[in-house]
Amino acid sequence: MNEKILEVKNLTKNFEMGKGKVLKAVNDVTFHVNKGETFGLVGESGCGKSTIGRTIMGLYNKTSGDAIFDGVNIHELNEKEKFKFHRRMQMIFQDPYASLNPRSTVKEVISEPMEIHGLYKEKTEQLDRVYELLEEVGLNRDHVNRYPHEFSGGQRQRIGIARALALDPEFIIADEPISALDVSVQAQVVNLLKDLQTEKGLTFLFIAHDLAMVRQFADRIGVMYLGNMVELTDSNQLYENPLHPYTKALLSAIPIPDPDMEEKRERIILEGELPSPINPPSGCVFRTRCPMAMEVCSKVKPVWQEVGQNHYVACHLYDDTLDEKEKEKVEPVMN
Repeated sequence: MNEKILEVKNLTKNFEMGKGKVLKAVNDVTFHVNKGETFGLVGESGCGKSTIGRTIMGLYNKTSGDAIFDGVNIHELNEKEKFKFHRRMQMIFQDPYASLNPRSTVKEVISEPMEIHGLYKEKTEQLDRVYELLEEVGLNRDHVNRYPHEFSGGQRQRIGIARALALDPEFIIADEPISALDVSVQAQVVNLLKDLQTEKGLTFLFIAHDLAMVRQFADRIGVMYLGNMVELTDSNQLYENPLHPYTKALLSAIPIPDPDMEEKRERIILEGELPSPINPPSGCVFRTRCPMAMEVCSKVKPVWQEVGQNHYVACHLYDDTLDEKEKEKVEPVMN
């Protein structure tokens, strides 16, 4: 039986926008991450996946729900307990240009967490650890006195990874760590993360919008849409047997390297604009763009349910409590 290291229960995060408006970034999301696995969180920009990562880390205060790490509720920790907790969970940020202090050398960037937590009494020990981390991420010790602007995007992200490893964490939230990189560099960074996971027994929450890349790294995948989790299952199962119409549309957009197969396959084009999280649609939030929308979709929010072994989905198409005649009334509902 897999051991759960992180449990997210009914997590909700809203942002007050002023004048009585509320942006519903994350809405009642539930999932767990097993120790030693990579859990992928995917969806288009603005779906709330990065907000989940930052809320778990405590960078954002939750609106409601819980994030429990190794039996401890993260949002109930006091400042002293949070300080110790952050040695166990670290974050790799999306933008390797903005996440590094341009006025700090590589040595200062990587050693700062060590100094804050008082890991080494001797500067020589600390420097040796910086050298070791640089080599682990594919850089060399000659880079320690250089500044971030002297590196490529891929090298900067490696520095960010080294910084995340500085405290020997058990769990890493990787917030779209490859989205700002060239395609050729993306594969290198993902392979590096996979190697580090094997060597150190790390657990990852891997946030991304590139489903093709996530498949190479994630054991299980959760699909987000407009702040809601719409489908969750094993990586292979998601690609071979997607259930939610949104998941099917995302997968149909992944390019196939074979020109003949690419030409023959059916591409699902979603019509309409992405709704605003300030004023989301009633019922199912995907219904305004769903090619399979039914009358019930505008009235009732789908129940999050297990429809197969470890395969969860929130969609009325798989709701056994609905009358079959209701499911046959398939028509676009745009209001």
